[in-house]
Amino acid sequence: MKVGMVLPSAGQQATRENLVQAAKQAEEERFDSLWVWERLISPLKPQTPYPLTPDGSYPIEFQSLLEPLEALTFVAANTNKISLGTSIIDMLFHNPVVLARRFATLDILSEGRAIAGLGIGWSKDEYQISNISMENRGKRADEYIQLLKKIWTDDVVEFKGEFYNIPASKIGPKPLQVPHLPIYMGAFSPKAFGRVVKYADGWIGMIAGTLDDFENAVNMIRDMAIKEKESNGKNANGFKMILLTYPEVIEDSSSSHNKEHERPPITGTIDEIGSDLRKIKGMGIEHIIFGYSFLPIGKNVDTMIDTTKQLSKFCN
Repeated sequence: MKVGMVLPSAGQQATRENLVQAAKQAEEERFDSLWVWERLISPLKPQTPYPLTPDGSYPIEFQSLLEPLEALTFVAANTNKISLGTSIIDMLFHNPVVLARRFATLDILSEGRAIAGLGIGWSKDEYQISNISMENRGKRADEYIQLLKKIWTDDVVEFKGEFYNIPASKIGPKPLQVPHLPIYMGAFSPKAFGRVVKYADGWIGMIAGTLDDFENAVNMIRDMAIKEKESNGKNANGFKMILLTYPEVIEDSSSSHNKEHERPPITGTIDEIGSDLRKIKGMGIEHIIFGYSFLPIGKNVDTMIDTTKQLSKFCN
């Protein structure tokens, strides 16, 4: 598996010095990729609970984030080879022409290292401030991805859809990567999986339950990708499977659980997490991204790098 790391681009850790240190050390250690993420606001009285905390509260890191593509462009100037991705940008909150050009700019300035990790969002508050309806967001996303590809590949871009319309226009620059930079999408439901295999080059998954639950999702989306190939001639072998995960390293996990099946995935000692990583690799995951934004590890760049180094040994 390829190994990536989420940059310290949120909260108090989001400083110029930390960004440069993390990026340069990650490249020196020969990690494969660096990633940033996006939130528009952290509402004081959110209309949508945060799905990854027991009480629905928002992490404090949501209150202050470096803008993802500007951060990656800065990182591009401080690195030479490592891939640079978003995990993720909620595309519907952005004008598609502007977002396409920003990604193309990153790809050019990084000499072809950009990855577009996209999602459609879940926060009602963020939809409201973006002046976008949550209704038909799936259909809107279908158009959006098709439009991005046109902007990145067509000499003359023309698009007439239900949600987006562009008169015949010249829109540049084009990305360096041909036919376009990779598009990976986050998705958690069978309906969303269908969109991913039809329009994207890969899936960014997360583990929401057990490893068995995650393997079921992996198998489902792989089967859908094969069927998409059979019906539309798309290259199923080229479809990438990526996992974004937040490893919770515990020096001595004997006090936190008594039986193996009670240990949450990617939680425990380095060796216990390593055991999970071997299973995940066996599922066919090709690229794993380690994030530390909401964990104590994320407060220190040296610890982030060292932890990623230790875990990467189980990914080879």
